[in-house]
Amino acid sequence: MNSVIQKATRIIIKVGSSLVTNDGRGLDHAAIARWASQIAGLRALGKEVVLVSSGAIAEGMLRLGFEQRPTDIHELQACAAVGQMGLAQIYETSFRAHQLGTAQVLLTHADLADRERYLNARSTLTTLLRLGVVPIINENDTVVTDEIKFGDNDTLGALVANLIEADALIILTDQQGLYSADPRKDPSATLIQQGRAGDLALEAMAGGAGSSLGRGGMLTKILAAKRAAKSGAHTVIAYGRENNVLERLAGGESIGTELAAQTGHLTARKQWMADHLHTAGQVVLDAGAVQKLSKEGKSLLPIGVVDVKGEFGRGAVITCVSADGVPVARGLSNYTSAETRRIMRKPSSEIEAILGFVEGQELIHRDNLVLV
Repeated sequence: MNSVIQKATRIIIKVGSSLVTNDGRGLDHAAIARWASQIAGLRALGKEVVLVSSGAIAEGMLRLGFEQRPTDIHELQACAAVGQMGLAQIYETSFRAHQLGTAQVLLTHADLADRERYLNARSTLTTLLRLGVVPIINENDTVVTDEIKFGDNDTLGALVANLIEADALIILTDQQGLYSADPRKDPSATLIQQGRAGDLALEAMAGGAGSSLGRGGMLTKILAAKRAAKSGAHTVIAYGRENNVLERLAGGESIGTELAAQTGHLTARKQWMADHLHTAGQVVLDAGAVQKLSKEGKSLLPIGVVDVKGEFGRGAVITCVSADGVPVARGLSNYTSAETRRIMRKPSSEIEAILGFVEGQELIHRDNLVLV
């Protein structure tokens, strides 16, 4: 089967720390130059490319004299701030050699959680692509905190794929792809060449930590593919040191593990809700409500809610979970957390008598709800 990259016109490429650094000794200029050359080849084929690149902290560590990755958050932020300068410089120089312009885009989850900022980020990126520029995206580690961080650039790559409705996500790593078991421990492990994004069996196969420089392991890549698939993007996980891997994928060659999306694009509003990593609160549903949401595509009524966690206002994005805590859906709440506590387990016909007004018969209307 030919690679899905051959037909893709808008591609997100994620390269990890191990592929752009010299084992922690700063940025590998020669490697970055090779990435620029291959991406220039994709651009010559008429493909739009966004690059999600790690490496800022590793470069900052070198410039600031750290021998090991610091654990103090402020030292990490300082490394990111210093290293991002070098990362942007070398990418700009490398792409200019191919007459291609670049743009530095630093994102946090807060940029995507806010509806207006989400749309602004989308417009900026699509405009850059229209102007022939290659956006270089990284998490804004200089200001990031645990509450707003993506956690790894695999997740960030998937969210960017959703943001601009990319056709495909390529995750380049220091492994050949997804194996049936850890090949470092099990010599009988085999490479999974094709699969379905979101397949729970693949998540069970994945595991193990990433490199000492990066934060992602194979599981984060499988979960990123699952997230990217929600907007219809296919994912390829491939060995980054494979010769001319990007151009070969674009030529139709099947390399690494290909995880196909099974669904089409979500609407922009539902995609925004799906991309929330951190929501304002949770409502716990009974089994009947879970069935109506996940199987029947119904709205969420107050009578199906058994508990409310956290504090949220009207119009906030909240998570709907089953009794055992498994996320079922996300949606825009018609009522605040305090109001929801008063009307939960009650039929919709009693909302006005309880609250003195009716914002809607549903806690979350199906048009404002997306399954996860």
